[in-house]
Amino acid sequence: MKPIYILSLIAIYFCILLIIAYFTGKNDSNETFFKANKKSPWYIVAFGMVGASLSGVTFISIPGWVQSSQFSYMQIVFGYLFGYLVIAYVLIPIYYNMQVTSIYEFLKHRFGPTSHKTGAFFFFVSRVLGSAFRLFLVASVLQYYIFDAWNIPFEITVVLSILLIWVYTFRGGIKTVIWTDALQTIFMLFALFATIFIILNKLNWSVSELFTSAEFKNYGKIFFFDDFNNSKHFIKSFLGGMFIAIAMTGLDQDMMQRNLTCKNTKESQWNVISLGFVLIIVNFVFLTLGALLFIYSEKSGIAIPVVDGVIKTDLLYPELAINGGLGISIGIFFVLGLIAAAYSSADGALTALTTSYCIDFLDIENREKSTQESLRKKVHVGISVLMILVIIIFRYVLEENVISSLLLVASYTYGPLLGLFTFGIFTKYRIKDKYVWIIAIVSLILSYLLNVYSTRLFNGYVFGYELLIANGLITFVGLLIIKTPKKEISEKVINQ
Repeated sequence: MKPIYILSLIAIYFCILLIIAYFTGKNDSNETFFKANKKSPWYIVAFGMVGASLSGVTFISIPGWVQSSQFSYMQIVFGYLFGYLVIAYVLIPIYYNMQVTSIYEFLKHRFGPTSHKTGAFFFFVSRVLGSAFRLFLVASVLQYYIFDAWNIPFEITVVLSILLIWVYTFRGGIKTVIWTDALQTIFMLFALFATIFIILNKLNWSVSELFTSAEFKNYGKIFFFDDFNNSKHFIKSFLGGMFIAIAMTGLDQDMMQRNLTCKNTKESQWNVISLGFVLIIVNFVFLTLGALLFIYSEKSGIAIPVVDGVIKTDLLYPELAINGGLGISIGIFFVLGLIAAAYSSADGALTALTTSYCIDFLDIENREKSTQESLRKKVHVGISVLMILVIIIFRYVLEENVISSLLLVASYTYGPLLGLFTFGIFTKYRIKDKYVWIIAIVSLILSYLLNVYSTRLFNGYVFGYELLIANGLITFVGLLIIKTPKKEISEKVINQ
């Protein structure tokens, strides 16, 4: 598939997004940008969040992960569902009751300004890194298959990618994101199922023949109970998935900002619960695609791409779709699916980071009305520039599978958020607010050391994504150390 064809597809796709942005961004007030005027249909939000939750990382990296981890990722996904139940019945009622714009306002009311800023800071770092991971993956694919052929530097690819997102989100914000997410989810799921159909047809297999084949059995193991020290053990993966969902969705401004645009608590809960069930099905299909990709590449003698001397399983799907002899249709489906998956999370991230910075750090709602919109637009530009710089840095330092790197970073950066919110919701203690940032930093450092030296300290034990739980627990214990005697806390904060 020629680079010019791929670029043309991307151009057409973004023209569609700009049309949606035109109609949703006519009112570019902060109320629309931050909250979508709280009029979003819950079923549109839920459907769009499928694409936002999966992103370009899932679209490419999870299929590429099958070779080394088989279907063990499903253990994490089962944990996600239980995490979403906690979000629906514990966190969402709190956010709606307090009528927050940024969810970290809860920490301000519960503990004080330092806790508020600390929570917002850790979200900011987490979301910048997480979104940069996702966009780095997409930019790398575009670079490898399009812009290298034209000798265009990677840095220019990144700038163009972020610029396109900024163009269609700078007016409508979260209102635009809600509707573009829905469109992007359609493209992503269509590409997923179309790719599977085309490869099965190429192999002359039916779906049942795939699942009963000897080749599939080499990749299809889901449950791992043998070695508890192994990071893939079921209990560790399940609990890790549960708390990753709580932290990366329930304590994440990006994901919860979408939920908070629903009309009321009940509709927001329906959104989250339905999302949990749908993701089980969709992730299983993605892993099935991954097994199919490796089976086809082995049968066809197609090597996994190597970049700078490093084997990149993340690039196997694009390699087969674009250069695998499967026909131009699969290339078209792949490009549309990749762009849709990537930008359905990236556009929300830019909006959420802008929202959090304006609300949590600049206190924009208490500034002069005449300056609020212009300030928000300046922040939106600043966040875009920051994302560009971080993605370019990843080009030179990132070597791991992207989904693995993403979840590991989340275990470090979301841990203090998990500890803070858990302490705030399930205890009635006040704390010495000015020391909270120290507790959060110490927790991150101790979690890192725990992960590095776990095999020596715990007889060969290797942390998986349950490291997030340990990180949150360390933060919780640290908050107990700086607690003050019990005092009455506003029912608005804890009595849900």
